[in-house]
Amino acid sequence: MYKRIAIALGAALVIGWQVSATPKGAAQLVSAVKWDQSEDWFGGFSAIEVTPDGAEFTALTDSGTLVAGSFLRDDGVIQSVQHASFEAVQDKQGVIKKEYQRDTEGLAINAEGRRFISFEGRHQVFAYRKSGGRGTALKRHADFLKMERNGSLEALAIDEQNRLYTLAETPTDAWDDLPVYRFENGRWAQAFTISARNGFRPVGADFGPDGRFYLLERKFNGIGFRTRVRRFDVSSGQVTGEEMLLLTGTGTHDNLEGLAVWQDGDDDVRLTMISDDNFLFYQRTEVVEYRVPSEL
Repeated sequence: MYKRIAIALGAALVIGWQVSATPKGAAQLVSAVKWDQSEDWFGGFSAIEVTPDGAEFTALTDSGTLVAGSFLRDDGVIQSVQHASFEAVQDKQGVIKKEYQRDTEGLAINAEGRRFISFEGRHQVFAYRKSGGRGTALKRHADFLKMERNGSLEALAIDEQNRLYTLAETPTDAWDDLPVYRFENGRWAQAFTISARNGFRPVGADFGPDGRFYLLERKFNGIGFRTRVRRFDVSSGQVTGEEMLLLTGTGTHDNLEGLAVWQDGDDDVRLTMISDDNFLFYQRTEVVEYRVPSEL
């Protein structure tokens, strides 16, 4: 994270968060649980995937660590987070030694269990056939190399047809809106664009059980973070039915970066999100979950 943001966050700790009383949107808060461990690898979470029953998760840190764990729930509400294992993300050469090359941001797992991880500094996505294995680099789109080093491929998502999508936190100068790219037949192509508004930047994405595209966005306003979640109907390159499901005030949550969308036993959509504490003592790692009623 940029130094000026870190300084501003430190100041926010001193003066206190400015918290809005009630987030806007249809999503209803279910739980917000702080997660803390003493291991060196812990922190900086940038992505999360959750099993269809909401019991287990795989999370990714932006320092190149994959973490597997589970949620302890009571009547569907997360009470605590427990990790089971962790492993270093590899590229095609093996364990990544250079820090700037380990900036892993996006995570997606397809129906066969194959993992995909995006590397922000490299502007590239790697595919993994098994846990703990070396990655295979997917060929870049020409737009990727034009992206900012600290604003590149931030999110990954997989649709019902098992196709992989990605988008950048900061688009290139050629785009006013947010281009979303799809990997199909061995190459990336632009699939559709999402409107960009009000200074929010995309940091996480997922396709829900309803087939719609969910986008997690954040905004840093100098003293803290705001969170927004929108969803869209996407078909044949057309984007329709935009809904704003969640819009928080500053400091309601920490720096939420990872999003997993699944369906609970009541057929409601759950939005499970995880925050990136940037390995700073005055930020916090939290797992936040919202419910979107099925009638919407």
